[in-house]
Amino acid sequence: MRTIQLGESGLSVPVVAVGCMRLRELDAAGAERFVQAAVDMGAVFFDHADVYGGGECEGIFAKAAHMSASVREKFILQSKCGIRPGIAFDFSKEHILASVDGSLKRLQTDYLDVLLLHRPDLLVEPEEVAEAFDILHESGKVRHFGVSNQNPMLMRLLMKYVKQPIVANQLQLSITNATMISQSLHVNMEDDKAVNRDGSVLDFCRLNNITIQPWSPFQYGFFEGVFLDNAKFPELNAKIDELAKKYEVSNTTIAMAWLLRHPANMQPVTGTMKVERLKDCVKAAEIRLSREEWYSVYLAAGNILP
Repeated sequence: MRTIQLGESGLSVPVVAVGCMRLRELDAAGAERFVQAAVDMGAVFFDHADVYGGGECEGIFAKAAHMSASVREKFILQSKCGIRPGIAFDFSKEHILASVDGSLKRLQTDYLDVLLLHRPDLLVEPEEVAEAFDILHESGKVRHFGVSNQNPMLMRLLMKYVKQPIVANQLQLSITNATMISQSLHVNMEDDKAVNRDGSVLDFCRLNNITIQPWSPFQYGFFEGVFLDNAKFPELNAKIDELAKKYEVSNTTIAMAWLLRHPANMQPVTGTMKVERLKDCVKAAEIRLSREEWYSVYLAAGNILP
């Protein structure tokens, strides 16, 4: 698969990441088939979190991968920490360190390639985060660090104290949830989309060499459903289907290719547990939509060109 550089990590990573949030939906044999199929496609970047399945998904992955020291080198493993469901967000030093130890144990590995802070903690003390990152980096438990769902000012606050570069920011982004892309077109306009709600996070990440990892690349709203083959989006699906026919691929491939066409060199995170759909996502790495095609999809999603 085509690769990109993950921020300033020096890591060359597949342009499509495999999200493991739903791995618990598969039985043991299905999980093994899915992980092996992903590896066979070159999709060796696996995205985890300590809260996925209450940690169970990390353990399922390790078993499915038949994890060992030699097998570990086949994968690039990313996990996230900081969410205590229904209780708090927690970026304390103690919680970060304990969470990483838990993930390492479940994944049956000595190190994570990447650790992301999962959603902002309103009580974050960046000095504590810096201490935790130093301990994890110096011990070899985590090689690179990033964030998830953070705006530029939160990242700048961390960057003031943290020595290690922030290599990635995982953000919700799809054709129908593309305000971080469309907002810059509405400068000096009086419509609702002229309101800057994310602090120009896309531009900030590009300026600071932080890789954006779009999550829920096929969802509309906040987990309201997928826009593909959805009667709520007839014009968008007609355009996507037209391009799918032209390129002789699925509509999933075109929707993913739309994200990959953006010059920010993003790394979308899939959510599917179906091998064939993952193949469709990976196929997008081979397609480069023209400028006219990209904008035609953008307009079909209900956006305007001022």
